[in-house]
Amino acid sequence: MTSLRMIAIDDEPLALGDLTRAIEAEMDDCNLRSFLSPAEALDYARSHAIDVAFCDIEMPDINGLAFAKRLKDLHPEAHIVFVTSFGNYALDAFALHATGYLLKPVDAEELRRELTFIYERHPHAHARIQARTFGGFEVKVDGKPLVFKRSKAKELMALLIDRRGAGISSREACAALWEDEPYGATQRSYYQTAVADLRAALAAAGAEDVLVKSWNSLAIDPEAVDCDLYRFLAGDPIAVNEYRHDYLPAYSWAEFSIGRIEAEGLRR
Repeated sequence: MTSLRMIAIDDEPLALGDLTRAIEAEMDDCNLRSFLSPAEALDYARSHAIDVAFCDIEMPDINGLAFAKRLKDLHPEAHIVFVTSFGNYALDAFALHATGYLLKPVDAEELRRELTFIYERHPHAHARIQARTFGGFEVKVDGKPLVFKRSKAKELMALLIDRRGAGISSREACAALWEDEPYGATQRSYYQTAVADLRAALAAAGAEDVLVKSWNSLAIDPEAVDCDLYRFLAGDPIAVNEYRHDYLPAYSWAEFSIGRIEAEGLRR
């Protein structure tokens, strides 16, 4: 399995030790941090990317359900697996879009099934670049926001993600980014500035390789990006549930993509 960035939280040291050993026994390359305190786990999550969180429910100060809500605010795409001695929290857990629900003591076969399910739903877990397109646009590299010098560089990144690996020419890009202005030398100059700013932002984060450039064509490598849009189109239930017809709402050109995206999603 590709290494997933995981955390485990339980206020009982023995239970946490059992859970940690069980996860490590099932993962070929385990990237796991364990916490006895949910507050400490949240502090860690504020500065680190999280793919999966295994957490107890009945904990002091912050119970598991409250912890999951806060973690989802920090990492909306993180998978939550509740590990508890009680079965009566299942409905509340799945109301939070939990990926799994395991009862203590954790059964190795059930844990293996959860990990396999998560891995299969998370094909880009190795991706250093995470992009959110639903409800707004945000790009992170290794869990840290990508800083754009100009808004058009950020919009260009959104446009490339929308293209899903298909190349775009300077004329096509200018038609989207400056839709009310005629294509000419001025727009080409603006576009080249946007491209340079985008490359500089990615280079500063050590992620410039995501761009695929050829003569009069620019694209991204979609396999290098973990994106809610891509998971929605792959049929990921969490991404499907998170979609509220709010794809890249800040960009008018994205309105033309919504019908196509929804039609593709429904066919899967």
